[in-house]
Amino acid sequence: MRYLTAILLLLTLVACKKEEETAKPKQAAVKKEPVVKEFGFTLNDFKVVHDTIKNGDTFGKLLGEEGYDAAAIHKITEKIKDSFALRDIRVGKPFTMLKQKQAPNALQVFVYQPDAMSYYVVDLRDTIAKAYKTTRPLTIKRRVIAAEIEGSLSETLNAAGATSPALAHELSEMYAWSIDFFKIQKGDKFAVAINERYIDGDKYAGIENIEASYFEYKGKRIYAFPFKKDPNSKKVDYYDEEGKVLKSMFLKAPLKFSRISSRFSPRRFHPVQGRWKAHNGTDYAAPHGTPIMTTASGTVERTGYTAGNGNFVKVRHNGNYSTQYLHMSKILVRQGQRVTQGDVIGKVGSTGLATGPHVCYRFWKNGVQVDALRQKLPSSEPMSAAEKPRFVAYMTPLKKELDSISNIKFTK
Repeated sequence: MRYLTAILLLLTLVACKKEEETAKPKQAAVKKEPVVKEFGFTLNDFKVVHDTIKNGDTFGKLLGEEGYDAAAIHKITEKIKDSFALRDIRVGKPFTMLKQKQAPNALQVFVYQPDAMSYYVVDLRDTIAKAYKTTRPLTIKRRVIAAEIEGSLSETLNAAGATSPALAHELSEMYAWSIDFFKIQKGDKFAVAINERYIDGDKYAGIENIEASYFEYKGKRIYAFPFKKDPNSKKVDYYDEEGKVLKSMFLKAPLKFSRISSRFSPRRFHPVQGRWKAHNGTDYAAPHGTPIMTTASGTVERTGYTAGNGNFVKVRHNGNYSTQYLHMSKILVRQGQRVTQGDVIGKVGSTGLATGPHVCYRFWKNGVQVDALRQKLPSSEPMSAAEKPRFVAYMTPLKKELDSISNIKFTK
């Protein structure tokens, strides 16, 4: 009996203990605030205010808004003027204020960022203000992107993991004389070796340079290797694996990116006039206002307006070649003006006999209008024999790398 009583008492005590534990509120786990460091400071120690310079802002004005009087502002600016060019503060640039966490939240540190690579610090914590400039550490990372065309060049690069949207522009500039990007197709391939800049090891800061690339277009592989014929010059030209310059006398098209809406034809049904007639040009459809470039250097032979052509510009390139650009919304050059290949000479419009915004590109060879897309156009100055050995030494390992990538399954 005593034994049974003891067991019942023990069970009762255990039950009571469980009820107490259930009734006791659970203590919430305290989440530790992550430590954030930037500009050489632990930001957790401050009240942090991020902002940008606005119209009318000066360093003195910003200090005044933080409670500094005119005498104090003058003393601070005189002290730091040799370390921080205060007049160089520009609208739109970011700045950061580090203030005391407790009231009255006095300003302790002012940080101004003129660009992604550097920042100025004005330390106001001591009685004597001090300023200094810090340049962030820059890292160059190399990688190779290889892909098959799916959609546009930009879309394909994005799908292949290209960080910068500028890479599509860089490639189009390199191949502007060799590839008509209006005619690239699904299944065309390319590979490009690039160096990219990173700030503080992980913040992307753009493309440093392109080392090499190839583009498989219409069944032919076109290599591009940047090379300086004069090592001390800043000018870079692009050459294929045989040392032939990619740059031709003419660009492939007068627009960066668009689509061909109508080709050169001896007999085409005119959408406005409603009759069959010759179409002695190539139409490139593009949004209103798109820049139109002269495809080769030369002299503006004529500008003007006609009922059929709308606003137009005609450029004479030499004794053999001339080009004309029709239906412009705006003409940006004058007759007799010298223009360089790639210069913007007007804007896309729909003036004259046009159903929508486009540029009609016309091409003359020896005084006869011909199809620009079918011409074998002259190249620029070739590489000399003396320069060739240095180019081959530079190009050979890069080509070998690109060729090895072409045997790997392409990114889709």
